[in-house]
Amino acid sequence: MIRSMTGFGRCEVLAGSRKYTVEIKSVNHKYLDVSVKLPRKLTFLEIPIRNELKKYASRGKVDIFISMEDYSEATVCVKYNRLVAEEYVKYLEQMSQDFNIENDVKISHLSRYPEIFSLEEVPVDEEAVWQDLLKAFTSAAQQFADSRRVEGEHLRADLMGKLDTMEEHVSFIEERSPQIIAEYQEKLRKKVEDALQDVNVDENRILTEVTIFADRTCVDEELVRLRSHIHTAREALESGTNVGRSLDFIAQEMNREANTTLSKSGDLEITNRAILLKTEIEKVREQIQNIE
Repeated sequence: MIRSMTGFGRCEVLAGSRKYTVEIKSVNHKYLDVSVKLPRKLTFLEIPIRNELKKYASRGKVDIFISMEDYSEATVCVKYNRLVAEEYVKYLEQMSQDFNIENDVKISHLSRYPEIFSLEEVPVDEEAVWQDLLKAFTSAAQQFADSRRVEGEHLRADLMGKLDTMEEHVSFIEERSPQIIAEYQEKLRKKVEDALQDVNVDENRILTEVTIFADRTCVDEELVRLRSHIHTAREALESGTNVGRSLDFIAQEMNREANTTLSKSGDLEITNRAILLKTEIEKVREQIQNIE
């Protein structure tokens, strides 16, 4: 199934005293480019999250936003630094002796000195957190993947319609090409007859000129290749996922054949159709950029 590179998924999970929120969104990109934004205490999960994401996407610029709210009472703890306190006490006593001043520092004073007491976050159970977060991530990623599949189906239907239109233009050029040879031959004969009037027309010379004109304007090979590319693009769209790169290459080849057809055109109607064909190919190329 065709998948778009544009998608979105979000999930919240309440596990114990913690609430996990995962949001995933993506846009077009040539390769898989993943950005993960995590709370500082969850940075140890970045690599596992990146590995999980690869199960759901192979191309696109993917942004993952994760938050964790902890409603438990003991989220931080107080740490007492005995060595720092000893240093303060030692130097305060030294100051008392140096300046002959009474050392009147109390515990309440000492406790306010920097680094003696500090607040630290309570360490988390990494495995338990990962298992809880994984539930939220899996649900958000599934939504994300589903949205890409739905959008991909819309892209497939739109591209199929554009391929049908392209094939109509190719059919018109195929039918019109032989006609312009006959028209050129008739126009050339009339010009020669008008110029020579009663003198007999050299049929061989006319046939030679017509042959040169036909060779110069012949686009049979280009049209055959265009039909082949259209057929290949249809097969790719029906085949499944991860066809964006191959479709992009096919579209480039289509554009090359359409350019050659336009450059060889010696007829206004074919020129107009070739321009319409190029326009449709460009639309296809733009849409293909959205396919994974």
